[in-house]
Amino acid sequence: MQALILTNEYPPNVYGGAGVHVEYLTRELARLIDVDVRTFGAQDERVGRLVVRGFPAAGDLSRATDQLRPLWAALGRDLAFVAEPVTADLVHCHTWYTHLGGILAKQAYGIPLVITTHSLEPLRPWKREQLGGGYDVSTWVERTALEMADAVIAVSGETRADVLRLFQVDPDRVHVIHNGIDTDEYRPQEASDALDRFAIDRAVPYVLFVGRITRQKGIVHLVRAIRHLDPGIGVVLCAGAPDTPEIAAEMEAGVAAARAAHPNVVWIAEMVDKDTVRQLYSHAAVFCCPSVYEPFGIINLEAMACQTAVVASAVGGIPEVVVPGETGLLVPFEAAGSGSFEPADPERFARDLAAAINALMSDPDRRAAMGRAGRQRAVEHFGWGAIARRTVDLYESLARR
Repeated sequence: MQALILTNEYPPNVYGGAGVHVEYLTRELARLIDVDVRTFGAQDERVGRLVVRGFPAAGDLSRATDQLRPLWAALGRDLAFVAEPVTADLVHCHTWYTHLGGILAKQAYGIPLVITTHSLEPLRPWKREQLGGGYDVSTWVERTALEMADAVIAVSGETRADVLRLFQVDPDRVHVIHNGIDTDEYRPQEASDALDRFAIDRAVPYVLFVGRITRQKGIVHLVRAIRHLDPGIGVVLCAGAPDTPEIAAEMEAGVAAARAAHPNVVWIAEMVDKDTVRQLYSHAAVFCCPSVYEPFGIINLEAMACQTAVVASAVGGIPEVVVPGETGLLVPFEAAGSGSFEPADPERFARDLAAAINALMSDPDRRAAMGRAGRQRAVEHFGWGAIARRTVDLYESLARR
């Protein structure tokens, strides 16, 4: 069997959870089947049964508006993906950026279409701030692809429910296969040179955030919570790649205000390498994920694998990863209204985040026990080998139809 994998992210161009997912899933799939990865970039490699090829943006996009240029580039790459002959038994797409390519491969080559839902456009209305009218295109492409797919993989039970609620999809076609973690790679690290490099005081226990500066990840709510943290707590924000100039400015103003009220805030305003992230996880007292929308929350799994207690918002698939009272604490999130991803009471949500962080920071034995339990849960339930096997089983079921 051969699978064609279409993805906008693949090493070395990985900036989010979907890219992490594709990187590790394709590595494990290639132990079982032939894998043809086509991605955005300039990659060109072959390792065993895994072939990876990057495709540049086609055409002159210099006159396109800043908001629409990424959209046109993505759709041009989708055409290039399928202009290259396809010999695979099926096509498997990741994120809306590649869905047009999947639609065309299904129609032109007569092969089944599989889509993994890492997020859903109707549940990310803030993307209009970034994409303008491109958001209407991305939403249309996603809906068309999901409703004609032969199989949809939801990364959590909550995401499956969202798919069935928002789209006209046969429930029998929607399958839950969780994200995973490489627990040999993500494990407690003794090295701490990254802390020195970013002037993080080792004597001060710190709460850590890792992620992009985007509405979805809720970092602005954590920044607001900083002024409610106990004075002896450090804060490390490993946060870069802002979605828009507006949220970048909001972040800068928020961090400045937080630093005026709290003595120990370090902002690493860049996307760092894996070794640095593992060190930051491993030496953090608590990891915080304040997301307002999170289909799965692989970032929590990375922290747990590094044996760190988690404080996270109780949204999306996070409760399927973080066991409250066992591997961390979950903070309730009440939306401002139907379809809204703003908290009904932003100040209360910020205070609740701070209260959960303060509670774990004041109890070292409890957070250490949560860290051990989190590591054990990651090892026992979220290995990539088992996830790849379930994915191939789904592929084979489609091939038998």
